[in-house]
Amino acid sequence: MKSAILGIILSLISSNLACTITRLDGFLAPSTFCAGDLVFEDNFDFVDTSKWLFDNTLGGGGNWEFQWYPGYHNLNFQIRNGVAHFIPTLTSDYFGSEAFLSSGRITIPPDQCTQADWYGCDRTGTPDNILNPTRSARIDSRRSFGFRYGTVEFRAKMPLGDWLWPAIWFMPMHNVYGGWPRSGEIDLMEMRGNYNLWSGSTHVGVEQVGHTMHFGPQWDHNGWPTAHFTRNRTPGFDLDFHLYKLVWTDQHIQFYIDNQLTGTVSAGTGFWDRGGFHNSGHANPWAGASPMAPFDQEFYIIMNLAVGGTNYFSDYFVNLPNPKPWLNTSPRAAADFWEHRHWWLPTWNMGTEQSHMQVDYVRVWAI
Repeated sequence: MKSAILGIILSLISSNLACTITRLDGFLAPSTFCAGDLVFEDNFDFVDTSKWLFDNTLGGGGNWEFQWYPGYHNLNFQIRNGVAHFIPTLTSDYFGSEAFLSSGRITIPPDQCTQADWYGCDRTGTPDNILNPTRSARIDSRRSFGFRYGTVEFRAKMPLGDWLWPAIWFMPMHNVYGGWPRSGEIDLMEMRGNYNLWSGSTHVGVEQVGHTMHFGPQWDHNGWPTAHFTRNRTPGFDLDFHLYKLVWTDQHIQFYIDNQLTGTVSAGTGFWDRGGFHNSGHANPWAGASPMAPFDQEFYIIMNLAVGGTNYFSDYFVNLPNPKPWLNTSPRAAADFWEHRHWWLPTWNMGTEQSHMQVDYVRVWAI
């Protein structure tokens, strides 16, 4: 079953009943779905803009990432033989000038800009604070589909290339408990595209996939370390398609790769206790809610390919043969990254599909 009707938000409520009813959102009468029903699907036979919003912003995702998401653009998002390709490119190639990065201005009209924070709609380049040097794609279902509880599967192939950051994740539709991270975040998978990136003796590049849940009363009180799992494999996740699955009930969230369980996060006595926030000095945003809060509300789907940024790639990682070209604390991180492109750009092998994040399908079932 395919669902692409703007405004219908599915509330897949786990209960003892065999079937559940979607919440009415002002467009159509409620529909009944039974456990196991396929409630959302995209096989990427074509670009379905009724399902997906294409981000158009320079904002960098709150991590000062180095990519510009330019909306739907054929250079950065393509359907090839039933597979969605998220493609990183260079901003200077688009404008035909490297000098534009340090002197040009990009202005996205307010009715087209999807994220104004972090100078996301209007930015002017300077030599030390250059414009986003790369472009890529991010799509999400915030205007068409959200769900609470269910089983989600993505069949996807990850990119290879230094400082590429692919992700498949979920964010809350309505921020019921307040802004991030009070209303939560679920990261089904994210990965660093580096071929030879190490944290001590652990490979943290293409041979590792991470799953994470973010939650807390404030950005600097985030319980993610208590809900974080990784899986490593050799060869890496860039060489073939793998199945990434989330099972989400009113009792727990489980992460799978190729139908093998990677980790389970149970509600227990609640996420306030799980995060150990009692002495945080903040109020409990989930007081009186279910033990699963904030993960008891509707979330929407996000898929994106980011580049760099000042968060996900630790300054302590060791990359071979060339070191990380910027510090996360640098006020000119993007410029440092760009000035060392002779280190990282050859690893993308542009002109091939190597640097693409590729998604074969996404499916969501009622539970």
